[in-house]
Formats: sequence, structure tokens, C-alpha cells
Amino acid sequence: MAPALALALALFGAEAAAEPPRQPAARSLAAASATPPPYNGRVWGRVLRPASGPAQVIGTYTNGCIAGAVALPLEGPGWQVVRTSRNRFWGHPRLVAFVQDFAGRARARGFPDLWIGDLGQPRGGPMAYGHASHQLGLDVDIWLDLSSKPRVPAAARENIHVPSLVLPDETGVDPARFTPRHAALIRLAAESPGVERVLVNHAIKRELCRTGAGAPWLRRVRPWRGHDSHMHVRLGCPNDGSGSACRRQAPPPPGDGCDAASLDWWLTPEARRPPPRPPGPPPVMPLACAQVLAAP
Repeated sequence: MAPALALALALFGAEAAAEPPRQPAARSLAAASATPPPYNGRVWGRVLRPASGPAQVIGTYTNGCIAGAVALPLEGPGWQVVRTSRNRFWGHPRLVAFVQDFAGRARARGFPDLWIGDLGQPRGGPMAYGHASHQLGLDVDIWLDLSSKPRVPAAARENIHVPSLVLPDETGVDPARFTPRHAALIRLAAESPGVERVLVNHAIKRELCRTGAGAPWLRRVRPWRGHDSHMHVRLGCPNDGSGSACRRQAPPPPGDGCDAASLDWWLTPEARRPPPRPPGPPPVMPLACAQVLAAP
């Protein structure tokens, strides 16, 4: 693996997840305390309710789980959850409070309702498709669609389409679609307390750098594949004395991330056509996640 790609993976976490191999799900609570649970999105995705008790985050953003998750209401002042059939509107209470507060602040600034995508599964863990992260209840996808949205039933929000804000060759944003209002919404997220990273397509990051290089909030806006029509907002590990066994991510590198070394790599053949991941066993999940998975 090239050094630049290895650094990007270490700092930002992979997003597109290959579906892991099928593994058996049945295990008793006694066995769960001594054996890691399967790293299998189908297994974790079949659990419909959270594990009761206080909120506790265990592991990493790409290999972990959560007990005591709460559900984000499917709509509220300034937001509407989309694709609710996925049952991925669960998160740490801090994340749910963040989404509600952020939507309210955006609404106060004249933004329309925000479409809220995936948070996490009821007990976190890997997903069968769509993400490698979103496992701790500390990540949320917020769609960058600034059109006016009438209130419609959740079933009518299952098949949304948000056009890309990026040119087909990804050399920049689409000037017919990307506006200063998009930049303002991303900045509002990046400047929010508790936010550790905001992932966007590298072309969007490039445009933000063009118009606001040097701004301190740009350090938290990181480029990653995809993310051309939504932003991925990540909160840091809880620091509330709850005993959460959350493993912190390395902080973003110093500076605003607008240097050529940080951005030009994304236009190289290596970045445009990343090599497939080598075959191998799935990650070993934290032992405590077995208890979370097996809890009633």
C-alpha cells in the first residue's frame, strides 16, 4: 500500500465497506463474555432494538459497538430522516442531541429542512453495506440538498436522489450546483462543539480552500471518496465519565489541509483507482461487544 493511501486510511477511516463473509450468529451470553462477536453486518443488522442501560461506546469507529443507543425522531424542527427502513437512525445520546441542535441552528439561519441519512444501528457494529464506519453511534450523514422540502411520510423518503455537487472528473465542484450556502452549512457543522471531523469529497474541500484558506474550521473538514452529495459528521469519543471504552482517532494533521500535498493526491491514478483490499479474515471485535450483541 502506498504511503499516502496508508496515511489517509489511518487518519480518516475507510467508508466503502465490502460485505463481510457470512458467519453464525447464535451464541449465549456466557460464551459472549469470552469470545468476540462476529464481524458480520447481517448479524448486527438483524438486531432491531438497542441494548438497555447507560450509553457506552466500545471500540473504534470501524470496529466497535454501542450499548444504550437512542433513536433520533424521524422528523423534527429542521430535519427529516430518510431511508428509515434501514433502521440506522440510532446513536449515542450526544449524537442525537447534536443532530437536533444542528438542524435547529441551520433552520434559524434560513436553511430548509435537512435530510438526515444513516447514523448507526441499534447496537452499532458493522453494517451489511454502505459504510465501514458508523459503528459507534457517533457518525451521521447529512445530505447537502438545500431545496425546500415539504413534510412527507417516512415511506416517501425511502428513495431520495440528491445530485452530485462535484464535476464528473472530480477536479472541482459543479458551479451550477455548489453555492456559498453549501459552504456555510459545512462550516456550521465543522464549528459545532464536539465535532471531530466532517468528511466531504476532495473537490468540495478544494473549493472550501479556494474561498476560505486559513480558516481554523477547515482543519476538521477532511477529504474522502464519495461524499459528493452529503457530508459525514463525526463526533469525538465521549468524555463524560461513563466508562466508555471508545478508542480515540488520531487528531487531524495541523493546518487547514489546503496544501497541495493534501489535495492533489486525490487526483492521482492511485487515488482514483485504489487497489482492492487483500483477502483476509475480518477484524476481531472487542470482547465487550459480544455482551452488547447478546443482551436482551
